[in-house]
Amino acid sequence: MAENPSPKTLDLSRELELAFQVVQEAGTIVNTFYVGVSEVQYKAPGDPVTEADRSANHHIVNRLREAFPEDGFLSEEIKDDLSRLEKERVWIIDPLDGTKEFIARNGEFSIMIGLSIRGEPVLGVVHQPSTGLIYTGIVGQGAFLHEEGDKIPLHVSDKDNPRQMILVSSRSHRQQIVDRIRRELRITQEKVTGSVGLKVGKIVRQLADLYIHPSPGCKEWDLCGPHAILEAAGGVMTDCWGNPLRYNKKDVRAHNGLIASNGRIHDQIVAVVARIVEEAGYTEEDGFW
Repeated sequence: MAENPSPKTLDLSRELELAFQVVQEAGTIVNTFYVGVSEVQYKAPGDPVTEADRSANHHIVNRLREAFPEDGFLSEEIKDDLSRLEKERVWIIDPLDGTKEFIARNGEFSIMIGLSIRGEPVLGVVHQPSTGLIYTGIVGQGAFLHEEGDKIPLHVSDKDNPRQMILVSSRSHRQQIVDRIRRELRITQEKVTGSVGLKVGKIVRQLADLYIHPSPGCKEWDLCGPHAILEAAGGVMTDCWGNPLRYNKKDVRAHNGLIASNGRIHDQIVAVVARIVEEAGYTEEDGFW
Protein backbone atom coordinates (compact mmCIF):
# COMPACT_ATOMS: atom_id res chain seq x y z
CA MET A 1 0.00 0.00 0.00
CA ALA A 2 1.47 3.38 -1.08
CA GLU A 3 2.19 5.91 1.64
CA ASN A 4 0.57 9.32 1.58
CA PRO A 5 2.87 11.89 -0.04
CA SER A 6 4.44 14.46 2.26
CA PRO A 7 2.20 17.53 2.64
CA LYS A 8 5.23 19.59 1.64
CA THR A 9 5.30 18.06 -1.87
CA LEU A 10 1.67 18.74 -2.79
CA ASP A 11 0.54 21.21 -5.44
CA LEU A 12 -1.32 23.85 -3.45
CA SER A 13 -1.39 26.58 -6.10
CA ARG A 14 -5.20 26.57 -6.32
CA GLU A 15 -5.50 26.85 -2.54
CA LEU A 16 -3.01 29.70 -2.38
CA GLU A 17 -4.64 31.62 -5.23
CA LEU A 18 -8.04 31.48 -3.57
CA ALA A 19 -6.73 32.29 -0.08
CA PHE A 20 -4.91 35.29 -1.56
CA GLN A 21 -8.14 36.55 -3.14
CA VAL A 22 -10.15 35.92 0.00
CA VAL A 23 -7.84 37.86 2.35
CA GLN A 24 -8.02 40.85 0.02
CA GLU A 25 -11.82 40.69 0.04
CA ALA A 26 -11.84 40.31 3.83
CA GLY A 27 -9.43 43.23 4.07
CA THR A 28 -11.91 45.43 2.24
CA ILE A 29 -14.59 44.39 4.74
CA VAL A 30 -12.34 45.08 7.74
CA ASN A 31 -11.24 48.46 6.39
CA THR A 32 -14.88 49.49 6.03
CA PHE A 33 -15.27 49.08 9.78
CA TYR A 34 -11.81 50.50 10.49
CA VAL A 35 -12.61 53.89 8.97
CA GLY A 36 -16.15 53.83 10.32
CA VAL A 37 -17.67 52.56 13.55
CA SER A 38 -17.35 48.99 14.81
CA GLU A 39 -19.24 47.93 17.93
CA VAL A 40 -17.02 46.26 20.52
CA GLN A 41 -18.25 43.36 22.64
CA TYR A 42 -16.36 41.03 24.98
CA LYS A 43 -16.31 37.23 24.79
CA ALA A 44 -14.51 37.29 28.15
CA PRO A 45 -12.76 40.00 30.21
CA GLY A 46 -9.94 41.39 28.09
CA ASP A 47 -11.04 39.41 25.01
CA PRO A 48 -12.82 41.83 22.67
CA VAL A 49 -14.64 41.01 19.43
CA THR A 50 -16.00 43.45 16.87
CA GLU A 51 -18.37 43.43 13.92
CA ALA A 52 -15.27 43.46 11.72
CA ASP A 53 -14.14 40.10 13.19
CA ARG A 54 -17.51 38.49 12.56
CA SER A 55 -18.07 39.91 9.09
CA ALA A 56 -14.59 38.97 7.86
CA ASN A 57 -14.92 35.51 9.37
CA HIS A 58 -18.27 34.89 7.68
CA HIS A 59 -16.85 35.85 4.30
CA ILE A 60 -13.62 33.84 4.62
CA VAL A 61 -15.23 30.64 5.84
CA ASN A 62 -18.03 30.72 3.27
CA ARG A 63 -15.65 31.35 0.35
CA LEU A 64 -13.22 28.59 1.35
CA ARG A 65 -15.96 26.12 2.24
CA GLU A 66 -17.63 26.65 -1.13
CA ALA A 67 -14.37 25.80 -2.91
CA PHE A 68 -13.21 23.00 -0.59
CA PRO A 69 -16.34 21.46 0.96
CA GLU A 70 -14.55 18.31 2.11
CA ASP A 71 -12.01 20.20 4.23
CA GLY A 72 -12.25 20.93 7.94
CA PHE A 73 -12.41 24.43 9.40
CA LEU A 74 -11.17 25.98 12.62
CA SER A 75 -11.69 29.69 13.20
CA GLU A 76 -11.62 31.93 16.22
CA GLU A 77 -15.11 33.19 15.45
CA ILE A 78 -17.06 29.99 14.69
CA LYS A 79 -18.25 27.32 17.09
CA ASP A 80 -15.85 24.37 17.05
CA ASP A 81 -17.89 21.18 16.75
CA LEU A 82 -14.67 19.10 16.48
CA SER A 83 -15.75 17.56 13.15
CA ARG A 84 -12.43 18.89 11.83
CA LEU A 85 -10.60 16.20 13.84
CA GLU A 86 -11.76 13.65 11.25
CA LYS A 87 -10.20 15.65 8.40
CA GLU A 88 -6.66 15.53 7.01
CA ARG A 89 -6.92 19.04 5.56
CA VAL A 90 -8.03 21.83 7.88
CA TRP A 91 -8.23 25.56 7.20
CA ILE A 92 -7.23 27.48 10.33
CA ILE A 93 -8.40 31.08 10.32
CA ASP A 94 -8.07 34.23 12.38
CA PRO A 95 -10.29 36.82 10.68
CA LEU A 96 -8.79 39.66 12.75
CA ASP A 97 -5.62 39.00 14.71
CA GLY A 98 -4.87 41.98 16.91
CA THR A 99 -8.41 43.08 17.76
CA LYS A 100 -7.06 45.33 20.52
CA GLU A 101 -4.84 47.05 17.95
CA PHE A 102 -7.83 47.37 15.61
CA ILE A 103 -9.83 49.04 18.38
CA ALA A 104 -6.86 51.31 19.17
CA ARG A 105 -6.71 52.24 15.45
CA ASN A 106 -2.92 51.76 15.27
CA GLY A 107 -2.96 49.57 12.15
CA GLU A 108 -1.17 46.62 13.77
CA PHE A 109 -3.73 43.91 13.01
CA SER A 110 -3.97 41.27 10.33
CA ILE A 111 -6.16 38.68 8.64
CA MET A 112 -4.62 35.22 8.71
CA ILE A 113 -5.43 32.03 6.83
CA GLY A 114 -3.47 28.82 7.30
CA LEU A 115 -3.87 25.32 5.89
CA SER A 116 -2.70 22.29 7.84
CA ILE A 117 -2.47 18.81 6.38
CA ARG A 118 -2.15 15.89 8.78
CA GLY A 119 -1.22 18.33 11.53
CA GLU A 120 1.54 20.15 9.63
CA PRO A 121 1.34 23.82 8.62
CA VAL A 122 1.79 23.89 4.83
CA LEU A 123 0.29 27.15 3.54
CA GLY A 124 -0.14 30.61 5.00
CA VAL A 125 -1.51 33.98 3.95
CA VAL A 126 -1.34 37.05 6.19
CA HIS A 127 -2.82 40.40 5.15
CA GLN A 128 -2.35 43.74 6.92
CA PRO A 129 -5.37 45.76 5.72
CA SER A 130 -4.06 49.09 6.99
CA THR A 131 -1.02 48.92 4.67
CA GLY A 132 -2.21 46.56 1.94
CA LEU A 133 0.74 44.23 2.53
CA ILE A 134 0.14 40.50 1.98
CA TYR A 135 2.54 37.73 2.99
CA THR A 136 2.17 34.30 1.38
CA GLY A 137 4.04 31.06 1.75
CA ILE A 138 3.93 27.38 0.89
CA VAL A 139 6.40 25.27 2.86
CA GLY A 140 9.12 23.98 0.58
CA GLN A 141 8.11 26.34 -2.22
CA GLY A 142 9.00 29.79 -0.88
CA ALA A 143 7.48 32.86 0.72
CA PHE A 144 6.62 36.21 -0.86
CA LEU A 145 5.60 39.74 0.03
CA HIS A 146 2.92 41.25 -2.21
CA GLU A 147 3.11 45.03 -2.23
CA GLU A 148 1.42 47.34 -4.73
CA GLY A 149 1.44 44.70 -7.45
CA ASP A 150 5.01 43.54 -6.81
CA LYS A 151 5.80 40.00 -5.66
CA ILE A 152 9.01 40.04 -3.63
CA PRO A 153 10.75 36.80 -2.53
CA LEU A 154 11.26 36.55 1.21
CA HIS A 155 14.00 34.87 3.21
CA VAL A 156 15.01 35.15 6.85
CA SER A 157 18.30 36.72 7.88
CA ASP A 158 21.52 34.76 8.39
CA LYS A 159 22.39 36.35 11.74
CA ASP A 160 23.85 33.82 14.18
CA ASN A 161 25.04 36.16 16.96
CA PRO A 162 22.31 37.03 19.49
CA ARG A 163 23.93 40.43 20.14
CA GLN A 164 23.21 41.34 16.53
CA MET A 165 19.67 39.98 16.52
CA ILE A 166 16.53 42.09 16.76
CA LEU A 167 13.79 40.77 19.02
CA VAL A 168 10.19 41.50 18.06
CA SER A 169 7.75 41.50 20.96
CA SER A 170 4.07 42.02 21.69
CA ARG A 171 2.49 45.40 22.16
CA SER A 172 -0.45 44.05 24.21
CA HIS A 173 0.85 40.77 25.71
CA ARG A 174 4.50 41.23 26.69
CA GLN A 175 5.68 39.11 29.66
CA GLN A 176 8.32 40.27 32.16
CA ILE A 177 10.19 36.99 31.76
CA VAL A 178 11.03 38.09 28.21
CA ASP A 179 13.25 40.81 29.72
CA ARG A 180 15.34 38.19 31.52
CA ILE A 181 15.59 36.04 28.38
CA ARG A 182 16.68 39.07 26.40
CA ARG A 183 19.39 39.91 28.95
CA GLU A 184 20.70 36.33 29.01
CA LEU A 185 20.88 36.26 25.21
CA ARG A 186 22.47 39.74 25.27
CA ILE A 187 20.00 41.06 22.74
CA THR A 188 20.13 44.85 22.65
CA GLN A 189 17.58 45.68 19.94
CA GLU A 190 13.83 45.23 20.17
CA LYS A 191 10.82 46.16 18.08
CA VAL A 192 7.21 46.10 19.23
CA THR A 193 4.15 45.27 17.13
CA GLY A 194 0.74 43.65 17.40
CA SER A 195 -0.41 40.39 15.73
CA VAL A 196 1.70 37.25 15.45
CA GLY A 197 1.38 37.49 11.67
CA LEU A 198 3.00 40.92 11.63
CA LYS A 199 5.79 39.78 13.97
CA VAL A 200 6.58 36.92 11.61
CA GLY A 201 6.31 39.42 8.76
CA LYS A 202 9.18 41.38 10.29
CA ILE A 203 11.29 38.22 10.60
CA VAL A 204 10.77 37.12 6.99
CA ARG A 205 11.57 40.66 5.78
CA GLN A 206 14.79 40.64 7.86
CA LEU A 207 13.50 43.54 9.98
CA ALA A 208 13.73 41.25 13.03
CA ASP A 209 15.20 37.83 13.78
CA LEU A 210 13.42 36.40 16.80
CA TYR A 211 10.07 36.27 18.61
CA ILE A 212 9.68 34.60 22.02
CA HIS A 213 6.29 34.07 23.65
CA PRO A 214 6.58 32.08 26.93
CA SER A 215 2.85 31.99 27.58
CA PRO A 216 -0.20 29.84 26.74
CA GLY A 217 -2.03 32.80 25.18
CA CYS A 218 -1.66 31.77 21.53
CA LYS A 219 -4.09 29.41 19.83
CA GLU A 220 -3.82 27.51 16.57
CA TRP A 221 -5.48 30.27 14.55
CA ASP A 222 -2.81 32.70 15.80
CA LEU A 223 -0.01 30.48 14.56
CA CYS A 224 -0.79 28.25 11.58
CA GLY A 225 -0.63 30.81 8.76
CA PRO A 226 2.42 32.68 10.13
CA HIS A 227 4.17 29.38 10.92
CA ALA A 228 3.83 28.21 7.31
CA ILE A 229 5.12 31.53 5.97
CA LEU A 230 8.09 31.55 8.36
CA GLU A 231 9.08 28.00 7.46
CA ALA A 232 8.62 28.75 3.76
CA ALA A 233 11.08 31.66 4.19
CA GLY A 234 13.67 29.44 5.88
CA GLY A 235 12.80 30.12 9.52
CA VAL A 236 11.78 27.87 12.40
CA MET A 237 8.90 27.90 14.89
CA THR A 238 8.74 25.55 17.88
CA ASP A 239 7.43 25.61 21.42
CA CYS A 240 9.67 26.95 24.21
CA TRP A 241 11.26 23.52 24.67
CA GLY A 242 12.02 23.07 20.98
CA ASN A 243 9.18 20.68 20.20
CA PRO A 244 7.42 20.97 16.83
CA LEU A 245 4.01 22.66 16.81
CA ARG A 246 1.16 20.44 15.67
CA TYR A 247 -2.21 21.60 14.37
CA ASN A 248 -5.80 20.39 14.32
CA LYS A 249 -5.62 19.20 17.91
CA LYS A 250 -8.64 18.92 20.18
CA ASP A 251 -7.12 21.51 22.53
CA VAL A 252 -6.14 24.43 20.30
CA ARG A 253 -4.07 26.29 22.91
CA ALA A 254 -0.26 26.46 22.64
CA HIS A 255 0.39 25.57 26.29
CA ASN A 256 4.15 25.47 25.86
CA GLY A 257 4.44 28.91 24.25
CA LEU A 258 6.47 29.50 21.13
CA ILE A 259 9.79 30.61 19.72
CA ALA A 260 10.01 31.87 16.13
CA SER A 261 13.44 32.60 14.69
CA ASN A 262 15.57 32.75 11.59
CA GLY A 263 16.65 29.23 12.54
CA ARG A 264 20.40 29.84 12.61
CA ILE A 265 20.86 29.22 16.34
CA HIS A 266 17.35 28.12 17.22
CA ASP A 267 18.54 25.23 19.43
CA GLN A 268 20.83 27.58 21.37
CA ILE A 269 17.96 30.01 21.94
CA VAL A 270 15.66 27.16 23.01
CA ALA A 271 18.22 26.01 25.59
CA VAL A 272 18.34 29.45 27.18
CA VAL A 273 14.56 29.96 27.11
CA ALA A 274 13.81 26.49 28.50
CA ARG A 275 16.27 26.94 31.36
CA ILE A 276 14.86 30.33 32.34
CA VAL A 277 11.21 29.29 32.25
CA GLU A 278 12.01 26.14 34.22
CA GLU A 279 13.81 28.25 36.84
CA ALA A 280 10.59 30.28 37.01
CA GLY A 281 8.68 27.10 37.90
CA TYR A 282 7.31 25.96 34.53
CA THR A 283 7.86 22.49 33.10
CA GLU A 284 7.74 20.99 29.64
CA GLU A 285 5.16 18.46 30.84
CA ASP A 286 2.75 21.03 32.28
CA GLY A 287 3.52 24.02 30.07
CA PHE A 288 2.42 27.51 31.09
CA TRP A 289 -1.34 26.97 31.36
